[in-house]
Amino acid sequence: MDRYAPLRHRTIALVGLMGVGKSSVGRRLANALGLPFRDADAEVEAAAGRSISDIFTDLGEAAFREGERRVIARLLDLPPHVLATGGGAFMTPDTRALIKSKAISVWLKADLDVLARRVSRKDNRPLLAGKDPLDVLQAQADTRYPAYGEADIIVETGDAAHHVTVEQVIAALTEHLAAREPGLTEPGAPAP
Repeated sequence: MDRYAPLRHRTIALVGLMGVGKSSVGRRLANALGLPFRDADAEVEAAAGRSISDIFTDLGEAAFREGERRVIARLLDLPPHVLATGGGAFMTPDTRALIKSKAISVWLKADLDVLARRVSRKDNRPLLAGKDPLDVLQAQADTRYPAYGEADIIVETGDAAHHVTVEQVIAALTEHLAAREPGLTEPGAPAP
């Protein structure tokens, strides 16, 4: 019996603040489950033919969010996969509704100090340009956590290695599906 088979019936959308590991954990999760991995930010860049930083600079955040919504809608029409969303994607009501209707959403949550340390290592995040990462993350947490709280599953990642977070996500997904669809995760249960 393939114990992960029930986890491959819907797209798994990872949401959360920048630096929490949506892409890194997402790749490993997809590999563990035998699913394709898609990164919404990379898909937006490919669709626009320019970097997210350039989109923000040239067109503004509103244009970026509209493009992001269209890309995520297209991705959610694909067969099940693991989808890493951008940190602000789940804030757009239409995008959040799409994810809620077509995927299982997982909020990866970590302490802001951990996230600030992680995002300080790179300079490719337009929302951090010239700002204190902890201040930006705190402001984002204040505005985004209520929306993130609407995710189907919340996984507190702490500062764990990515493989540990993947195990936590798989356990949470299994528990979520067992509660929602009893018998689905039982050995020999039919696929939906």
